[in-house]
Amino acid sequence: MRHFLTTIAFALGLTGFAASGFAATQYPLTINNCGQQVTFQKTPSKIVSIGQGMTEILFSLGLADKIAGTAVWVGPVLPKYAKADSKIARLADNDPSFESVAGKEPDFVAAEFEWHIGRQGAVGKREQFSELGINTYIAPTDCVAKINAGGGDGVRKELFTMDLVYQEIDELAEIFDVRDRGDALVADLKKREADAAASIAGAKAKGLPIVFWFSSKEVSGDAYIAGKNSAPAYILKTLGAKNVVTTEEEWPLVGWETIAQANPAVIVIATMDRRRYAADDPKVKLDFLQKDPVTSQLDAVKNGHFVMMDAQSMNPTIRTIDGIEILAKGIRSFGLAE
Repeated sequence: MRHFLTTIAFALGLTGFAASGFAATQYPLTINNCGQQVTFQKTPSKIVSIGQGMTEILFSLGLADKIAGTAVWVGPVLPKYAKADSKIARLADNDPSFESVAGKEPDFVAAEFEWHIGRQGAVGKREQFSELGINTYIAPTDCVAKINAGGGDGVRKELFTMDLVYQEIDELAEIFDVRDRGDALVADLKKREADAAASIAGAKAKGLPIVFWFSSKEVSGDAYIAGKNSAPAYILKTLGAKNVVTTEEEWPLVGWETIAQANPAVIVIATMDRRRYAADDPKVKLDFLQKDPVTSQLDAVKNGHFVMMDAQSMNPTIRTIDGIEILAKGIRSFGLAE
């Protein structure tokens, strides 16, 4: 429909369309977001963004000047947005309070994770924000074909794909009337994804067993490993490699004896500034892998096949594309894609 309207605009020389050729968003605008109808009477003017991935998408759409506060950060912002980010209030590195969010007097609260403003309402429920006249939005990546009840990181019933991130970009671009920016961002991400996949088209990479280790509550205890339908699983599928985990939990706790049976050829290690769990520090992860009697015998460890990856690239965000590029580079450097 959008392309049809654009064609008509050019044909008739209408001036009501944006100079870029995209039809302006018509308000009131109603979208179905994570099972709830949300209506926007106009372009939101002040945002509080809960979640690093959500914030970086807003930055990528050129909306930094509308962001009054952010929260829930795992590591540094993308370098190109460091200056813009430095001017925005950090309400909390982890979960902000409802009062701190509402205190910024936003008309739009955007969350990367459903449990922050959804039914669990770790920050506040959508109804609480609505009572204050604040519209809310949850990333489709965290609610489509995903069950978040019961705590933890949830259960993903279908394989995550970047289409959910592209949906998020499209919806946010429409809400803020910047469709041209949204389409340009999606086109760039799709090209980078295709280029990364093509870079390791060699047969050796096919079926290569790989494990993604995010963190562990106890260094020598069970590890948070990427499940079969997670963003890392999508990275593996894109590159033709194999996930060693088969559970639908997004980040299940898995014992190293179980991982050893799969004997991964490559271990992807999450790097982050967060120090919530004992194994958040990547140096701690490496030390454990090399010294533990079980993990030290893994092929990946004996061959030094470690790929260091920013934790945000393991989440379903625009950085998932970074993850594809990083792992592709690692596989090539190990001589496993020749």
